[in-house]
Parts: sequence; structure tokens; C-alpha cells
Amino acid sequence: MSNKFFSEGRWQEAIAQYKKFLEYQSGDAETYWNLSYCYRQLNRLDEYFSTLQQGIKLYPTDGRLHFSLIIDLRQNGRIQEAILSSDNATKYLPNDYTFKIIKYLTVPSIYENKGEINFYRQRYTQGLRDLIEQTSIKTTEEQHSALAGIGRLTNFYLSYQAQNDIDLQRQYGKLVNEIMAANYPQWVVPLSIPKLQPNNKIRVGYVSHYLHSYSGTLWLTGWLRYCDRSSFEIYCYYIGNEPDAITQQFQQYSNVFHHIPDNLSAACEQIIVDKLHILVFPEIGMNPQTMQMAGLRLAPVQCVAWGHPVTTGLPTIDYFLSSELMEPENAQDHYSEKLIRLPNIGVSYPKPYIPPVIKTRSDFGLPDDAVIYLCCQAPFKYLPQYDFIFAEIAHRVPQAKFVFLRGGLLQPRLKRAFAAIGLNSEDYCVFISIPERLDYLMINLLSDVYLDTFTWSGGNTTLEAIACNLPIVTCPGEFMRGRHSDSFLKMLGVTDTIAKNEAEYIEIAVKLGLDLAWRGTIAERMSQNHDRLFDDKACIVGLEAFYKQVCSKHFSSY
Repeated sequence: MSNKFFSEGRWQEAIAQYKKFLEYQSGDAETYWNLSYCYRQLNRLDEYFSTLQQGIKLYPTDGRLHFSLIIDLRQNGRIQEAILSSDNATKYLPNDYTFKIIKYLTVPSIYENKGEINFYRQRYTQGLRDLIEQTSIKTTEEQHSALAGIGRLTNFYLSYQAQNDIDLQRQYGKLVNEIMAANYPQWVVPLSIPKLQPNNKIRVGYVSHYLHSYSGTLWLTGWLRYCDRSSFEIYCYYIGNEPDAITQQFQQYSNVFHHIPDNLSAACEQIIVDKLHILVFPEIGMNPQTMQMAGLRLAPVQCVAWGHPVTTGLPTIDYFLSSELMEPENAQDHYSEKLIRLPNIGVSYPKPYIPPVIKTRSDFGLPDDAVIYLCCQAPFKYLPQYDFIFAEIAHRVPQAKFVFLRGGLLQPRLKRAFAAIGLNSEDYCVFISIPERLDYLMINLLSDVYLDTFTWSGGNTTLEAIACNLPIVTCPGEFMRGRHSDSFLKMLGVTDTIAKNEAEYIEIAVKLGLDLAWRGTIAERMSQNHDRLFDDKACIVGLEAFYKQVCSKHFSSY
């Protein structure tokens, strides 16, 4: 009965049955995992964690219980518990490489203070050395365990520390490449370029876990839609499994479309069979299977684009396809790949459909007379050294309401920042959950100002805010990942709200909040210039010129 309710997604009823069942017998590891999953679905986190811990006590060698516990403890800001739990897992599962990676490379998803960033940076640096030193891939068993480990997680959170990651990424990239080479020696040898006869087309492949509606790949539809079909043949490899309307677009814009979900070797074999000239990963770093594939040599030329805007460190990735508007002068110092600066923002982003306003602020529990500052980034983009900015704005704009869409974990930090200048954060900060896309767009349309994050700016979120004509306050960072919004506004030709530093950021945010006329002028200018930014073709001309150039360089027969 418990399992029946579980399979039907009737979480409350399943919980009641599982608990009744566990009164009479201990249950197996699966029972505890299922029960914990029910709690997770209902966001009853304390019960979720305690159920996993009970299951681990009874079944200490069950990897899935350990893995779920550690990953979600970190996700929910309980980093110390996550580290202790990873130590515990390595004691019970000493030969499972997954838990070695977690033990040595875990960093928080959010930080309590700036000092923590440096502490965990040093811990990661030392941990990576220890992991590399302790990695043995001599036996088949070790090779398979290491392969499974790097197939379960990536080092995604490292790059949110706002530092140059090239050295650490190179070390990790070399490790991934060595593990992949040990498991698939046939797929790491250099490949010669298939010869191009006159009238032949360059075969370009795009492989991603996210060929559906996803922030890291949505822009790719533009590259494919406007592709020069007389010169290029497009192959797409969808290795995820959440097909939707955007997947249909990818299919429509491809000459050949392969859907090969969750099967690493089958996807690699297909790419090899297709004899591509160039293979492009829209992102590397968010999905473990993509990282594994990128650690192999599946095409003579391999590139990564800025779906995840950080160097891969992989010796098998030749080029990083970036944007001339986003990159600082010394940008090559941040990449292990050869940096290619494509025109403008580097991508052709389709203009989002924005519906008419059909909701009011009261539908979201927001006052009509408030100045609403939209703060819609993921919590890990908010670094603690910038928390004071919200309090400073509130100090000067008494009607301010900061609407956080995913920022629940930031509440203790914000409380401290506001208290430091004698304010109560609860008077100004609102935390709401927006599950539906329509509601998300409504919030954009009902807000007054969009506050961008420092060091890692909005990408998709900023582009959608621009489509809603919502004024953007941004301050470009040191690395490309902190300069997205800056480049969008420059391309739009509306640069008045780009700040040079934190003080100027506060000034602009305050002025937008208080000066209704200026705010209206900015919004109006944004609305008039959409065509400069969306569906840009110049970047595609640059991209295809690069593809042709790289082919002619690699084979004289072109």
C-alpha cells in the first residue's frame, strides 16, 4: 500500500503507510529512501534528513542514502553536517570514489561571510591535491568506481567564489581526462579531420543534457535557426530526457537529431560514427555525463560555449566560444581553452514572448505603493560581502520591498546586514516561490527595478527582464560570468544603469526607486531597442567564419 501511494505521488498517504509499516518491522534501505523522498516532496526537510539518517544507521553501506543526505544538506546551507556525513560515508564505503570526491571537494552553496570563502577555497585546493594523490585507476574495479564517481556530480559550486579558477580547473580536468582514458582508451586518441570535397558541408555537432527549455541552452536555438545550411550540416545529441516544445525546435533545426538519454557509451559511439568535423558542448560543468563526454576526444575539434561560463580545464576542449562584449582585456588568462570572442553577446537569443499583465501585486501579497526591487537569482550567486547594499537602499527608499524568488537561505545574512544599520529586514525583504512561468513573468512586469548580482550576473533572467522593460542595475565583475547584464545593456544602448562600483550601484538603485520619471524613461528606451539585442545575426556570421577558419587550419583540403 505504501509503495502504491508512493508510485502515484500521494506523498501524505504514503508517509502514513510507511510509518505504520515501520512500527512492525525495520524495513529495507529502499523503504527509508522512499519515505525520505515523500518528505522531500512536501518540503518537510527535518523529517527528510532524519529519515535518511535512520536508514543509514540500519544500512550503513547503502550509497544512495548517504549521497542524498550529503548533497541536500549542502543544498540547504548545512555545510558542516554535509562534511561530517561525507566523512562518515567514506568510512563505510572506502572504495566508492563518489564519496572521496564529495569528502575532498565539497564547498558550500552559500557562504555566511567573506572569510568562509577563503577558508573553503583553501580546503578545496588541498582536497583536490589529496584526491589526485589518492586516486588509483589501475584495476578494472577502480576504473569503474572512478568513472561512476565523476558521473554523479560536478564541481559546479567552486566557480561561485568569484576567483580565477583556471589552475584548479586544469587539475580537475586532467583528473577527469585520465579517468575517462582509463575506461575508454579508444576514445582519447587524436582524430584526423574527415576530408572535405568540393560542395561538402562542415558537420557540426551539439551535445547536451539540456536540449529542452533550460537557461544554459535556450540561446542555442538561435545559432541553429539562422545557420547557413549551404555550408553546414547540423547534428544534435540530446542526452537528457525532459523533452518539451524547445526540444522540438532543436529537432526541427537539426539535419540529424539523436535522442540518447542516460547512455554514455551509446552517445559517444553515435558521435564517432557521424564523423563530425566540430563538436560543441553548449555547457560543461552543470551535468556530470556531459563532463565525462567532454573528457574524451570524440571529434577532431572540440569547443565549449558559455552556457556555464567558466573554463573547463579539460585538455580535450580546444576552444571556448565567448562574447567580445563580455570579456575583459586579460580574459585569455582565465581559460585553459583558446578563447574565441564572437561578435556582440556571442549568442542569438530568441526574443521571449511576454504576455499582457493579467495579475496584480495583491495576487502575490505585495503592496501597491511599494517600490519593488526584483532579486531573482539563485541563492549561490549572492555573496555575503554585498548584503549591505540592500540595507543601504532600504535606508534611502523607505517604501522599498526586495522580492527574492529563490533566496530563503539568505534570510539570516540579510537580517544581520539590516540590523547593522538599525533596520529590520522583515520590513523590506519578501521571499516568495514562483513555480509557474506565467507568474514569473508577471512578477517581472509588476516590479519597478531589477537588481543584478555582483561577480556572477544574470543571464536568462536579465534577458527576460529586458523583454519586460524592467530597468536593470548592474556592476560588471572581473570575469566574464559577472559581465552578462553589462553586455546586454551595452548592446541595447541603455547604459545609464551600469555602475562602476558598489557606491554607484546604490545611487542608481535609489534614483530608480525614487525618480518615477527617470525610471519610465529608462523602461521606454529599453522597449524601443529590443531589436538590437534579441535574435542577433552578427554573432552567427562570426561563429560560422570561425568554424570555416578552424577547418581550413586543420585540413589543407578545405
